[in-house]
Amino acid sequence: MFVPNASPEFLGFFLPNLGVQELLIILVIAVLIFGGKKIPEVAKGLGQGIRQFKDSLKEGEADDSATAKKKQSAEEAKSST
Repeated sequence: MFVPNASPEFLGFFLPNLGVQELLIILVIAVLIFGGKKIPEVAKGLGQGIRQFKDSLKEGEADDSATAKKKQSAEEAKSST
C-alpha cells in the first residue's frame, strides 16, 4: 500500500516498533501453534523461499538488461543502414 506524503506517525500505525516483550509473546504463540520440533523446519522453508525469491529477482534483472542490449543493438543496426 503506497501512501504519498505520509507522516512518520501515520506509518508507525502500520509498522509498530516491536520490543522484547512483544517478540517473546510472538515466539511463545509460534511454539504453541507449531510445536518445538516444527519451528526449525518452518524457518528453513522460509529461508529457502526467500532465497529463491531473491534469485528469481536477479534473473529477471539479467533478462531485462539482456533484452535492452538486444534492442539497442538492433536500433544501431537500423540507423547505420
